[in-house]
Amino acid sequence: MGPDAMKTDQSQMKRPRYMGIPTFMRAPFVEDLSSIDIALIGVPFDGGVTNRPGARHGPREVRNQSSLMRSIHPETRRNPFDRRCIGDIGDVDFPMVFDLEASIDKIHEFYLPIVEAGVIPLTIGGDHAISYPILKALGASQPLGLVHIDSHTDTWDSFAGSKVMHGAPFRRAVEAGAIDPRRTIQIGIRGAQNATEGWDYSREHGMRVVFMDEVEGLGIDGVISEARRVVDDAPAYLSFDIDALDPVYAPGTGTPEAGGFTMREVIRLLRGLSGLKLSGGDLVEVSPPFDVGGLTALHGATLLYEMLCLMA
Repeated sequence: MGPDAMKTDQSQMKRPRYMGIPTFMRAPFVEDLSSIDIALIGVPFDGGVTNRPGARHGPREVRNQSSLMRSIHPETRRNPFDRRCIGDIGDVDFPMVFDLEASIDKIHEFYLPIVEAGVIPLTIGGDHAISYPILKALGASQPLGLVHIDSHTDTWDSFAGSKVMHGAPFRRAVEAGAIDPRRTIQIGIRGAQNATEGWDYSREHGMRVVFMDEVEGLGIDGVISEARRVVDDAPAYLSFDIDALDPVYAPGTGTPEAGGFTMREVIRLLRGLSGLKLSGGDLVEVSPPFDVGGLTALHGATLLYEMLCLMA
């Protein structure tokens, strides 16, 4: 709809937060893509996990916890729902959920009309395998830059005979020409591995890999500067794996790694990306069955709001 879009209907946000249908941040549920600028989307799929399952339940629980979000940003004093028309367009449907490759194709098909309508998708997963078909749709005409915040590079080739899983989405996206590895930065990488394959692939293909030790050295402001340098001013995608957070803040995830970010650090990091030309983004790997008191889902919803503000 563009910069002159009507405001989002915020009537539900004025009700007590425990009332009403728990759409993402209580934005209206919409089916007409022509009526919105930004689409909030659930992808309840975790067929690509290599460790603990449960991220299929992520969108529903993040929706629930996102009812706690309010509208006006505490730093900018801006209301993203006044600046853009935002709607929850529901979830990707998976009629063949036991078929991994068919399900990945289904995600890709779901995003094609969103791209055609010029709507910015902000997605809640689901495991990180979902990023590949989304990027394949968004980067079909022009490779995107990528800001990837995670404890893993997710550039391995295969696992247990499958090349489509949550450890490989960005390798597949490079192969598909959907992202430009030279305009890709991976932030927060840590944890021992049994092989260096993913780390090696990222660096050999020109991705800027910022391991957690370097984050400590650069500081959050230094990491922000590096991210802005790498991505530059061309269109980019933002992908946030909840396991970038230390497990103290995100116990509900499939592959936790000790020594991660605090919530204050990642909020500051995201706010530092203001002004980037974001074509879309995702927040993935929230696994409610392993959560404690809804903490991970609440933090996921909080980061989702920060990402929404960047896009609005």
